[in-house]
Amino acid sequence: MDYETIILEKKDNIATLTLNRPERLNAISEEMFPELLSAIADVDNDDETRVLVLTGAGRGFCSGRDAGGRAQGERERSLRGPEEGRQGILKGPTWIMAGLQKMETPTIAMVNGIAAGVGCDLAFSCDMRVGSENTRFVNAYVRMGMSPGAGGCWLYPRVMGLGKALQYLFTGDFIEAKEAEKLGVLNELVPAEKLEEATMALAGKIAKGPPIAMKLTKLLTYTGLEMDFEAALRYAAACEVITLGSEDVREGAKAFGERRPPKFQGK
Repeated sequence: MDYETIILEKKDNIATLTLNRPERLNAISEEMFPELLSAIADVDNDDETRVLVLTGAGRGFCSGRDAGGRAQGERERSLRGPEEGRQGILKGPTWIMAGLQKMETPTIAMVNGIAAGVGCDLAFSCDMRVGSENTRFVNAYVRMGMSPGAGGCWLYPRVMGLGKALQYLFTGDFIEAKEAEKLGVLNELVPAEKLEEATMALAGKIAKGPPIAMKLTKLLTYTGLEMDFEAALRYAAACEVITLGSEDVREGAKAFGERRPPKFQGK
């Protein structure tokens, strides 16, 4: 698929997906939805890709859903009726968030500026986030009399804890960079000029890890949020059996004995 609103690049087992509408602070247009879904599927089905980095072109990460496109879409949905309108909402941003959450590949949001509304949910849907002093998060649906429509109520408590999540969801206040680091929203907070370097260093470190174990670790972590402890232990034991039969485990043991970095192949 040829992309017009995003850029997808792959190098050294790392895929970089860039929202490419800098003149609109990378607001997600109707045209961008299918392109993002296609790119997410592409990365997740690529055995050579071990990490996805998601970012925005220019000075913003993502300012939310494009206002013009959204207004037109809402007008069209209102003419089609409530059920088709509901399906229209589901087929847009919510499918993108679900796609990111379901990815076996580890994901990192390189949040280079504002992440607002759907853009905030997009960043929160990633496994990790790296930001700079220019990073700001906001989910301001409440200011428009709306409840969060793209996963915010599920994502916020898991990223920062229940009390703070409800505070920001109820007020629609901005989460500034230092507060985001304090809350654990940002895994790393670095100077703006070091943002790409720090993000790619983290991505590179993860990309060198054992792919099978990484994918199972992500699966265990997210599914464990919905399990009781005993069920999670049984699930973990089953996953461990899978990794024990892999060539990567043998390579890890061999590398340890030879005192060298392992070269995992994902087999």
